[in-house]
Amino acid sequence: MAEKKPTMAQRRGMQPATALWKMYDPANAEFAFKATDARQARAWQRRTRKALIEVIGFHDSPKAAPAPGKLESVDKGDYVRNKILIRTAENTTMPVYMLLPKRTPRPMPVVLALHGHGYGVKDIVGLWEDGNERNKPDGYHKDFAVALCRRGFAVAAPEISCFGERHTDFSYLNTTIGQGPPDTCTHTAMLAFHLGKSVVGLRTRDAMALVDYLETRNDVDTARLGAMGISGGGMHTFFSTCLDERIKACVVSGYYSSFKSSILAMSHCACNFVPGLHRFGEMHDLVGLIAPRPMLVEAATYDPIFPIAAVRRGVARARKVYELFGAEKKLETDYFEGRHQISGARAYDFLWEKLAY
Repeated sequence: MAEKKPTMAQRRGMQPATALWKMYDPANAEFAFKATDARQARAWQRRTRKALIEVIGFHDSPKAAPAPGKLESVDKGDYVRNKILIRTAENTTMPVYMLLPKRTPRPMPVVLALHGHGYGVKDIVGLWEDGNERNKPDGYHKDFAVALCRRGFAVAAPEISCFGERHTDFSYLNTTIGQGPPDTCTHTAMLAFHLGKSVVGLRTRDAMALVDYLETRNDVDTARLGAMGISGGGMHTFFSTCLDERIKACVVSGYYSSFKSSILAMSHCACNFVPGLHRFGEMHDLVGLIAPRPMLVEAATYDPIFPIAAVRRGVARARKVYELFGAEKKLETDYFEGRHQISGARAYDFLWEKLAY
């Protein structure tokens, strides 16, 4: 007798995600945005920002003075590119490129430029992976740190944890017997999860330490501070702006959509995940931590990992949050034809309009 095949319902029941999705309930999350007026919204912000810092972790790490060390300085004609090394926590140092336009009056408005996955920060400051100079934008990042600098901003572009010079050294492994080195992002994320924390916590902590350092400089004005990033850098920008009110405007490129239809729906790097993030609902709920500050969402129509339909739905929900603050015009979008990449068609002017006052 032929084996009887399970029904569709039975097959679904065998899939572990079926039961987990039944538990996914962002509308009833503990910290979902349910304010009905601006006063309630501000109280929610204070309570939720504190809880989010605790959940993502690492913000309680012992602090250390930035104590910057200058590594190099390159004159690029219309701007200077300096490379420095700052301490962001007791056991953590971070390389940062500072791009300083020559013609902008001091102190200058300043933007954090946060790169995504790839070979690291060099890919946004006009350098090839081997360190050679590049004079024509390349790749999905399109040298956006350089573009921001040429728009008139001082730009602080850090090497984000797990990329470039901040890869983990796995030379202790014996590859000849099959001890394969893991991807640095995955390894760091798993280690962070084991400690009950997240890579998002590491990166946002580093960004806040970078802002602390910028506040010590007399050539930049952190009262006019912005942030911009794409993909993993978009994630970094989104969460950093949620947590650090010193960021006055942001551009989130190739990230903002919804957890359900992007991060949780398809293959994404482990660095995107935070244990316990379900307590905060969906992305549009977290937008309540950014509003009413200006925010621009860049999204490509053929981005395979952040589907445009999910972006549009997420923006529509975010608009309702901004409307509660009477700030609906401060949430803007740049929907453009293309795949996963920087647009810039609106971004640089958007930040200049919001910060160069």
